[in-house]
Amino acid sequence: MAKATSIKEALVKWEEKSGEKAADAKAVKLFGQIPPIEKMDASLSTLVNCENLSLSTNCIEKIANLNGLKNLKILSLGRNNIKNLNGLEAVGDTLEELWISYNLIEKLKGIHVMKKLRVLYMSNNLVREWAEFVKLADIPSLVDMVFVGNPLEEKYSAEGTWIDEATKRVPSLKKLDGTPVIKQEEEEKEGES
Repeated sequence: MAKATSIKEALVKWEEKSGEKAADAKAVKLFGQIPPIEKMDASLSTLVNCENLSLSTNCIEKIANLNGLKNLKILSLGRNNIKNLNGLEAVGDTLEELWISYNLIEKLKGIHVMKKLRVLYMSNNLVREWAEFVKLADIPSLVDMVFVGNPLEEKYSAEGTWIDEATKRVPSLKKLDGTPVIKQEEEEKEGES
């Protein structure tokens, strides 16, 4: 079995390919490494100017070592083995988009630290409970979310009540699963004019 690729090795390869220095780059894409990255190690802290970091399609189990990424706006961790959202505190004040679809997340503990999060793509995870989903209401800036393929969404979509139930619980949403959210009051206002 091949040894995992470290972030350091992936950054060296990325610099060779892109001709950029990782420390200066605004966007760093380390997705789909062969062999895959398993750990978000301390080498990430060198990415001080990075605004968009992609680590999708690897075998990462934990979000870690984001402390140095003071400018991070978009973090892409789709298609990994991530089980929880611990480790996001370090980017809680800057992160605007979190792409974390196709992981193993059941609980949304820790999501409230994301003060500026506008976009959350977390389809195909394992969220089953409304008690977890309502934690998203603690993020007033959240306007666009994809939640398709979670057991909770599948259950209520089958009943045809998903969008209503979800937007009741997270009223800031303007777009859910790619569909613009139209609230009852807005329709009534339009009917009056």
